[in-house]
Amino acid sequence: MKITLNGELLDLTSHALLEILKEYEASAPYAVAVNGVFIPKSQHNGFVINEGDSIELLSPIQGG
Repeated sequence: MKITLNGELLDLTSHALLEILKEYEASAPYAVAVNGVFIPKSQHNGFVINEGDSIELLSPIQGG
C-alpha cells in the first residue's frame, strides 16, 4: 500500500495507523493528521489507513 508520510512516499503492508506510527518510530509527543484531519490519540489504535492517504506527523516546537 502506498501512502505519504510527512511528504515522503512509502510502500507499507500495514493499514493500522498505530502500527504505521510504530514502524516510522514516532516518539511522543506528537499529533497526527490524516488527509488534513486531526486524529485524536484515543483513535490511533483503531484508525485504518487506505491506499493513497497522506499522514502528517507533527511534533511541538519550542521557541523564544
